[in-house]
Amino acid sequence: MKYKRILLKLSGESLMGQQGYGIDKERLAAYACQIKEIADAGVEVGIVIGGGNIFRGLSGAAKGFDRVKGDQMGMLATVINSLALSSALEAVGQAAVVLTAIPMFPIGEPYSKWRAIEAMRQGKVAIMSCGTGSPYFTTDTGSALRAIEIEADVMLKGTRVDGVYTADPEKDPTAEKFDEISYDEVIKRGLKVMDLTATALCKENRMPIYVFNMDIEGNLAKMIAGDNVGTLVHPAR
Repeated sequence: MKYKRILLKLSGESLMGQQGYGIDKERLAAYACQIKEIADAGVEVGIVIGGGNIFRGLSGAAKGFDRVKGDQMGMLATVINSLALSSALEAVGQAAVVLTAIPMFPIGEPYSKWRAIEAMRQGKVAIMSCGTGSPYFTTDTGSALRAIEIEADVMLKGTRVDGVYTADPEKDPTAEKFDEISYDEVIKRGLKVMDLTATALCKENRMPIYVFNMDIEGNLAKMIAGDNVGTLVHPAR
């Protein structure tokens, strides 16, 4: 087992499946089974989920919402997704706890690094919602921050593509995939692995990130075992 403690970032859009909006129960159940598989193997799991399948603050601002209120609405969307995932995990026999960066008892417990680590050591999946708890920061940045705080071995970014490419593989069929790449190279090439704030935070704190396709069942366990199923983004060696 290559990693003992991980932070898994899931996009809100990934929960939609083929629906176009909201939460696909089958996709959610598939994710829960993959997560339980690695937790059963002894991996301590922390999770951050986006809210783009319900509401995205930046898009709301473009439509006339106040940016701060729009981002707060996005934070609430992440809580809905976190509750859905915790329910799906419990349905397959995996204990989970939802932690919120803004006070929201009894919906979730207040987030702290120590509570998250305590839950993971007890074998529970710690689902950390509300991003950073502040507007103007994406859930990518929230994921980077939480990965560093909980002292994860790696931050995993589960997406619908199987790694980092020279260009968007869904738009450019000639795009080539990297097996590994440094943060400096990501920034230099302008690759959209994460937003610049999240990328800089991971680079400064030497937090590696692994980008892979979470929608292919079994990929999460393979990645934890050390198989090459995506792209490793690492600090310059």
